[in-house]
Amino acid sequence: MNFKLKITLVAIFLCAFLGVSAQRQANRNELRAPAFPLITIDPNTSAWSYSDNLYDDAVRHWTGKPFPLLGVLKVDGVAYRFMGKEDIELEAIAKMAEQAGWSAKFTMQEPSADWMNVDFSDEGWKRGEAPFGTKDKEPAAKTDWREPKIWVRREFYLNEDLQGKPVYVEFTHDDDAIIYVNGIEVANTGQATGKNRRVKLPEAAVKTLKKGKNVLAGYCYNRVANGYFDFGLYTEKKNSVIFPQAAKQLSVNVQATQTHYEFDCGPVRLEVSFIAPLLLENLDLVSRPVNYLAYTVKSLDGKKHQVQLYVEASTNWALNHPLQESTLAQYKSGGLAYVKTGSKSQEILGKKGDDLRIDWGYFYMAADASKTRTATGDGLTLRSAFMNDNKLDSSDKGRQLVLTQNFAVSKSYSDKILLGYDDIYSIQYFGQNLRPYWNRNEDSSIEKQFEAAHKEFATLKTACEKFDVELWNTAMRVGGKEYASLTALAYRQSIAAHKLVKAPNGDLLWLSKENDSNGSIGTVDVTYPSAPLYLYYNPELAKGLLNHIFYYSESKRWKKPFAAHDVGTYPLANGQTYGGDMPVEESGNMVILTYAIARMEQNAEYARKHWEVLTTWTDYLVEHGQDPDNQLCTDDFAGHFAHNANLSVKAIVAIAAYGHLAKMLGMNDVAKKYIAKAKEMASIWKVMAADGDHYKLTFDKSGTWSQKYNLVWDKILGMHIFDEDIIQTEIQYYLTKQNKYGLPLDNRRTYTKTDWIMWTATMAEDIDTFRKFITPVYNFMHETTDRLPMSDWIYTDKPVRAGFKARSVVGGYFIKMLEEKINKQ
Repeated sequence: MNFKLKITLVAIFLCAFLGVSAQRQANRNELRAPAFPLITIDPNTSAWSYSDNLYDDAVRHWTGKPFPLLGVLKVDGVAYRFMGKEDIELEAIAKMAEQAGWSAKFTMQEPSADWMNVDFSDEGWKRGEAPFGTKDKEPAAKTDWREPKIWVRREFYLNEDLQGKPVYVEFTHDDDAIIYVNGIEVANTGQATGKNRRVKLPEAAVKTLKKGKNVLAGYCYNRVANGYFDFGLYTEKKNSVIFPQAAKQLSVNVQATQTHYEFDCGPVRLEVSFIAPLLLENLDLVSRPVNYLAYTVKSLDGKKHQVQLYVEASTNWALNHPLQESTLAQYKSGGLAYVKTGSKSQEILGKKGDDLRIDWGYFYMAADASKTRTATGDGLTLRSAFMNDNKLDSSDKGRQLVLTQNFAVSKSYSDKILLGYDDIYSIQYFGQNLRPYWNRNEDSSIEKQFEAAHKEFATLKTACEKFDVELWNTAMRVGGKEYASLTALAYRQSIAAHKLVKAPNGDLLWLSKENDSNGSIGTVDVTYPSAPLYLYYNPELAKGLLNHIFYYSESKRWKKPFAAHDVGTYPLANGQTYGGDMPVEESGNMVILTYAIARMEQNAEYARKHWEVLTTWTDYLVEHGQDPDNQLCTDDFAGHFAHNANLSVKAIVAIAAYGHLAKMLGMNDVAKKYIAKAKEMASIWKVMAADGDHYKLTFDKSGTWSQKYNLVWDKILGMHIFDEDIIQTEIQYYLTKQNKYGLPLDNRRTYTKTDWIMWTATMAEDIDTFRKFITPVYNFMHETTDRLPMSDWIYTDKPVRAGFKARSVVGGYFIKMLEEKINKQ
């Protein structure tokens, strides 16, 4: 290569590098996320940082359970922990029932206020074996608990005082729980459920743990359905922390497909990027179950430094519960060195539900075999060996998987670790187990997926950089920087709450899990708010959100004249399991989204394929949609209520959408009939809902109001069914009802849904008004004290969530971008 060509190529490289760096700096997301996305593959393999600094807490699954991922950079013999916290090894003071049986005194009748104190007399209380729970619903329960509330006093004895020692309470609860140690409150969950929560005791409580008798007391309130309660007390083993020194985190920047961190590790700068190449136009790439931990080390002083990277994962990644038996393995294949773990039981598709982790299939970490050493075994032993420059001897006993890389750096060095999961079978669909989409033809393997990810890394990283910039700039243009920040954070969260498979009939299925709600699969009123993201980037995925519901009705498995709510409980899609129907809600959702797909594709062939069932659902809406009876809508947490004005809007917009679909298909008489009917119903609605300077929550109650977010489709699809002054009347009224963290859902409570705020804001005529609704949502996410993947159900008067987290519905944030794209067609 001649000298001039070399200079030219170097110049091109530097310009490209500096261009990306400058663009990344310009597009820096300053949002302090409630949680930062790290590994986002699907609802099972979804790992997040719940803390400001990547090293302040353990990496966690979206459910909040630890998914230990530890990262250490040793520079010239000094170790800097940049990711995660060491998995503290605990010794039991009083074991939970899942480890060893225990009994305690309990009552289901409210006791006196001092019931949790050591000297309280529990004479007359019953004695029962833990766990306490609804035995016919919770097989692990030993003592049947049927009343709403239970109070439990567990006595235990110590041989020595524990003052000065780190002590933890661990507990599983369904629902609300409060735990006391010797009369001092040490944990209070509020309205929530949880498994194996661990809370460190305050020093005041530890000081009371004296030699002799002590009392661990717990209260639990089962608000609905099943009850369950178990708790125990633990202390740390000595010398269990090997890497006490943390790096200094300089920045974190969340973009759509990447989360970038920067650290100072003594004389070097460490840049780490978690990359999920979820480019939605490429379904094979969306389905590929491999993410990257890419890193660059730069010398800050120009001197040469000896560097060692240590990355450790835990068997938790392949287990529902850490105490399950697991396997460990390491091997080389296709130029990559692997470490692998899975459960011993391998009960494929053996569990369904919400607060669960996968325990079938296998978790893998891999890297270039020529640069990487692997080890498995006991974490404390492996960390100590790394710290002392000893050989990392492997063992099949223990819970850790380790990759290490050694290199020298005087300027800059870059490499990557690959992390992925092979779930073998992903979904059971009406009795048939389905492979993941990447292995739909049963002609691939997890190793082939890793090898492709390894070879394509440079290309995909560039593509992700380009995509992130384009998304950010588009969101900035249509909605401002705060809107761009929120959409960037929402992108991977929404996608990772889905699984892509191919149905036996050839349908693409993009199946959501209703995270932190009830675990339903393919829920229509979760599809509805999440759809804008998929309509914008790939209408085939939008169809994948609907195909299973069409099939459910068209196969006659679902026989009702309206759309089903779901097709099961994740990952078993064998038929609706939700306890109640949402007839107007789900039928309206399906028809509206079918028209939205037609608009994006600029043809209605998808609607033609499903015309018979679309007609059945639309006729149901004509009959029942003007003034809905006592039924649920998507905001089902608010309960059943009749005469819902916003639900009526949905029905009317859906009837109009059906009419426009008919028009696209050349059915002009049908189109005229249904569009005219929608306009007639809209005129009646305006009279029924009118309440002075706004429109009512329910037709029968004056002095009420609600967000009429369903009107957004009339606006962005340009159907003009409702008088245009209705939207602007509502928008001006909403501006008078905002609280610090957003616009309430309606007049009944201060909570809201952030996805609906995005839709309501999109009804505004100008960007300044739009931003007045978005800024409070941004402030909530930036300031909330609830550290977890974004909640869509939040309070507007305080920085805490009302419920939900990690749900796909944040795909609805993209509706403002969708509006622009539709208008440009």
